[in-house]
Amino acid sequence: MRKEAGHSTWAVLKYGPKMTPMSPDSSEKSGGTAVNSFEQTALRRIPFEIIILTAVVASVLAFAVNPATGLFFFAGGALAAISFLWMKSTVAKILSRNKAEAVRTGLLFYALRFILILGVFFLIILAYPNRILAFAAGFSMVIPAFVVEAVKAFALMKQWKA
Repeated sequence: MRKEAGHSTWAVLKYGPKMTPMSPDSSEKSGGTAVNSFEQTALRRIPFEIIILTAVVASVLAFAVNPATGLFFFAGGALAAISFLWMKSTVAKILSRNKAEAVRTGLLFYALRFILILGVFFLIILAYPNRILAFAAGFSMVIPAFVVEAVKAFALMKQWKA
């Protein structure tokens, strides 16, 4: 694996190429800004926020409705977090290629991701038709995670302008 200029091998392995965290002194050398660092930090936090929000709601559902509903809700959120991580890593790899190859590869990976997610939904519909709404609601927990990140960004923006 090649080493990015100014970043340790550990950072390249953990965050992938072009997704390494930027230190304040390396932003001038690589053309990055504090905004890029904030975006990268937010992209790293989103899967964890999905899991945390899903776990909280799933535990409430497990007690309020039944444990199976909570389990399927959590499984949907876990699939959403895995899907987000997969998409983030493939986009980082695809963008490092030339444009024609990137478009072809991007469409292929997006179609594969879409088919796999549909397959999971189809299997749950066949095996547990009464639990598909809980799974779909858990899968939708990516939306509240994005809202949390938007509120954080808005708060930082207001703080910066003040």
